[in-house]
Amino acid sequence: MSETIYALASGAGRAGIAIIRVSGPQAGEALVLLTGRSLPEPRMAARRPFADPLTHEPIDDGLALWFPGPASFTGEDVVELHIHGGRAVASGLLDALGRIEGLRMAEPGEFTRRAFLNGKLDLTEVEGLADLIDAETTAQRRQALRQMEGALGALYEEWRRRLIQLLAYLEAEIDFSDDVEGEDPAGRVLPGIDVLRDELQRHLDDGGRGERLRSGIEIAVVGPPNAGKSSLVNRLAAREVAIVSEEAGTTRDLIEVRLDMAGVPVTLIDTAGLRDSENAIEREGVRRAKAKAEGADFAIRLAAIEPDGSILGDFTDTGAGDLKVLNKIDRGGVIPAEDVLAVSVATGQGLEALIAALEARVSVLAHLSDQPLLTRARHREGVTFCVEALGRAGMATRRGLDLELVAEDLRLAARALGRLTGRIDVEDLLDVVFRDFCIGK
Repeated sequence: MSETIYALASGAGRAGIAIIRVSGPQAGEALVLLTGRSLPEPRMAARRPFADPLTHEPIDDGLALWFPGPASFTGEDVVELHIHGGRAVASGLLDALGRIEGLRMAEPGEFTRRAFLNGKLDLTEVEGLADLIDAETTAQRRQALRQMEGALGALYEEWRRRLIQLLAYLEAEIDFSDDVEGEDPAGRVLPGIDVLRDELQRHLDDGGRGERLRSGIEIAVVGPPNAGKSSLVNRLAAREVAIVSEEAGTTRDLIEVRLDMAGVPVTLIDTAGLRDSENAIEREGVRRAKAKAEGADFAIRLAAIEPDGSILGDFTDTGAGDLKVLNKIDRGGVIPAEDVLAVSVATGQGLEALIAALEARVSVLAHLSDQPLLTRARHREGVTFCVEALGRAGMATRRGLDLELVAEDLRLAARALGRLTGRIDVEDLLDVVFRDFCIGK
């Protein structure tokens, strides 16, 4: 952290404007060397010429912003250079910065890592920032923004504060039991333990909505050959992503397409037609189709009306939450049940109702609640550990066991919550958290 780092903070390639960020103790000095002028007023954009500090060759004419620490994103002195977005301009300015002694190129996520280490962000806010950068849909953006603004971290810190209060009372009872008067400690501590455990358990029992929204929902399209699976995928994607042919068994591998449904990222998966086959490749395709249908969040079970009015396929393997869809209703025939959505992919008949049903199902699975949601496996593991520790503490209290055992479980629970926000013992987590950040952030 004694070094000054720099990087291109905007996207690489040709653009109207590019932004270069510098952070560290020499950030202000670097700006003075690049411009040949004194530092501008803090947090006020100033037009400046930029030139190589060694050769004095002009590089660009742009804007400079000066953010003296600790009132900056990283908590250090920070400079932002807003320049024209040509590749030659950006590379020229980066090269010039690299020739200033004491400056080096930033590593991926290093600016945000410094913000965390300087107490500007907790780990949940860092993860929310990463999710905001990667957000593809409106719902993802909303969830990531709430987490980046500290909603999840604040919830964990409030629970940790209450745990520490209970722990402080127990430790006082253990250390000064002869001097503490009043009700039995179990009667004072147990209600608090039970209430906290119930709140944390409700946080866990969210149906995985936060993780689903962050990573996306998978929908498998399954059914017999020639039921129109590839045609339906193409219709829903509004482009040709799968080969359509009258020949049965055209699709033999999984074809995935990413869609935005009701603001939720959805991966629609076209699968091989379900049938017995002598062809080894097709058999493998059928095996993968069945496995994907079992692993997906839900499936579109597709059947179709044959030219003679009979039905190709059935809905016997339909799982809870799956949608039953009957295709090619333009051929006539009888719809087998009320819970079957009748469509014609060829004519577009019934597709609006199918899309509405899909969006409704997706919205339920990824519903944003008023409470912050778990978004990562490490959050779920930490809260689960905390619930288990509180459960042991409550049981020990009811049985009248040694208060030191209860206090140790409360201590473990508080430590688990502290690790979620990064307050304690997280050095081993940092490389994982910052691994996927881009350079310049």
